[in-house]
Amino acid sequence: MSAPSNRLGIALMIATTFVFAAQDGISRHLAAEYNTFMVVMIRYWFFAGFAIWLARRSPGGLASVRTEQPGLQIGRGLLLAAEICVAVYGFTLLGLVKSHAVFACYPLLVTALAGPMLGEKAGWRRWLAIFVGFLGMVLILRPGMGVFQPVAFIPFVSALMFALYSILTRYAARRDSTTTSFFWTGIAGAVAMTAIGLPQWEGMSGADGLWMLALCITGVLGHWLLIKCYELAEASAVQPFAFFHLVFAVLIGMVVFGEALDTHVALGAALIVGAGLFALWRAQVRARRGAH
Repeated sequence: MSAPSNRLGIALMIATTFVFAAQDGISRHLAAEYNTFMVVMIRYWFFAGFAIWLARRSPGGLASVRTEQPGLQIGRGLLLAAEICVAVYGFTLLGLVKSHAVFACYPLLVTALAGPMLGEKAGWRRWLAIFVGFLGMVLILRPGMGVFQPVAFIPFVSALMFALYSILTRYAARRDSTTTSFFWTGIAGAVAMTAIGLPQWEGMSGADGLWMLALCITGVLGHWLLIKCYELAEASAVQPFAFFHLVFAVLIGMVVFGEALDTHVALGAALIVGAGLFALWRAQVRARRGAH
């Protein structure tokens, strides 16, 4: 793709990360006031509606989302729904700053898991990056310190779940299109969250009803921007800018919710992001070598 397309794709990726960070901030507010399952359920209703709309507009319509691997697709959808619940619950306990600082390690977990699960080999440099990222996470969590609490591992569990979801998505992509995977992700998650969240229904105030609407709109808008981003630009060109999600989430946590950015959290996040960018660069180098 051309450089102008990549530049527009980068701009869309940065816009996407801002929208998703805003979504996280709204989720943090609503989940602190209402049941997490109910909040995620309503969010998934809009997600599923958007997935159906996209499928209907694709060549072949709804028939294009048929899959020969329904178990895998449903499993992916259920895993992502569970990951979102864990992540949102973590926001209410730890805030956005610490949660996202730890969650930023998920690309490194993908690199570590891609070998045994997908047969993708990682060289010693990328394993070194994984180790450095792990040190960054230890620096953030500081196990053994008097202030440490096991709840601090919640964002790591969320990152591990999202890494597994990413691996399964790449595996599903070997036989299914992006539209098919997106459709099953939304539908499976919506069905599961409705079964879990509907019994937890709570009435919302008028103001929070508007925030819930904003949450749904940001969810749909974020996914639409991401799809457009990958349509216009090379994934390798835009992926490093996905780390802006951490930057925007930290800013929202500090400005809106009054969270503090401790020195050890900032240093740990810098190690994780740096290691993630290095691992991504090494993967691109290997891919270019393999193309020649």
